[in-house]
Amino acid sequence: MCRLAILSFHGCPVARLGEKDTGGMNVYVLQLTREFARKGIEVDVFTRYHDPDDPKIVELEDGARVIHLKAGSYEAAKEDLFDYIPEFLSELYSFQKAEGTTYDLVHSHYWLSGRVGMTLSRTWNIPHVATFHTLAQTKLRARVGEREPARRSEVESLVMRDADAIIVSTEEEKQDAVRLYDAHPQKIKVIPAGVNLDTFKPVNQSIARQRVGIHEKQVILYVGRIEPLKGIDVLLEAAALLDGSDDIRVLIVGGSPGNDAELDRLKALTTELGIESMVTFTGAIKQNKLPDYYSAADVFVLPSHSESFGLAALEAMACGTPVVVSRVGGLKTFIDNGETGYLVPWRCPEPFVQRLEMLLANPLLREAMGRAARAKALQMGWGHAADRMLGFYSSLLRDTLESAAGD
Repeated sequence: MCRLAILSFHGCPVARLGEKDTGGMNVYVLQLTREFARKGIEVDVFTRYHDPDDPKIVELEDGARVIHLKAGSYEAAKEDLFDYIPEFLSELYSFQKAEGTTYDLVHSHYWLSGRVGMTLSRTWNIPHVATFHTLAQTKLRARVGEREPARRSEVESLVMRDADAIIVSTEEEKQDAVRLYDAHPQKIKVIPAGVNLDTFKPVNQSIARQRVGIHEKQVILYVGRIEPLKGIDVLLEAAALLDGSDDIRVLIVGGSPGNDAELDRLKALTTELGIESMVTFTGAIKQNKLPDYYSAADVFVLPSHSESFGLAALEAMACGTPVVVSRVGGLKTFIDNGETGYLVPWRCPEPFVQRLEMLLANPLLREAMGRAARAKALQMGWGHAADRMLGFYSSLLRDTLESAAGD
């Protein structure tokens, strides 16, 4: 295997994390690409321009590039991007033709990229591997009021039928693909995501708090996209019920202040609950600054209605911070309930209050869980995930060659 084409059409892996439509998928693509390059694989990641200041090509590592292509306006909403797939494909073909580059395999990320991958696979006559990260039908069943365009489910089904293989992070995600989309189980490979252990490691809490500017005795942290599915309102409602709230700081990291309707709704909720003085909305934070936030926190909270994996929780664990999260999706696969944190089966504030108060009142428990969380994360570096992925690519390419020879 010489060169991979990775598609991340709607989400640029070098975009600022925590803003709209950036999150765990961006990290996933970025970290795997870097690991592939370090293992001698050449990789081109194709994404759309998101900003007029985006360079055409960003060199990630020796042999790994992010290539920006035109596909609609910079401000185009995610729900409108499907209409710009032809423009994206045209730009990609022009780039590939000008360089004379050939690829051995294409790996798409998210349903929009999956549709692009289908076309490239046929045109270039190479295998197509698809990873969805989230599925429309899973999201619709996770939260009342959740909405997804009908086209998304249709395209997800189409891509699952057409792709040579599907990579998922958890067994539950595999079962959702089989049950909700009638995907062929033999096509699906479970390869868990990883964490950047070079970046995410414990920082002395006093130093971390000084850097972050926190003076309260206890700190509760959320990191991620600001959207209803993340259940941040559950965290805010729980915060309003905590004892000793006068000396607690709740940090909400993510979003774009002044340009985010959900962020505005959550800020209004803090006023309604009377906790605006204890909650700080930081906006998006650069990746290299996040270890200070994770380490400054006494506990990390992720009350999501649905999570295909839950990378932010694993990053917190790598920094030695215990977690309190919803018992959903991938979170169940790497969090040991009662050892590295708590898995909460109900999406309402009271059970979160119970676990939070238990941790906040017991420093020895926090320290023990933090050590266990760090130890668990050390087993889940990106290098291991990349080795498994490359092994799977190799077997798929070998099977494809053998099939072609048989024909």
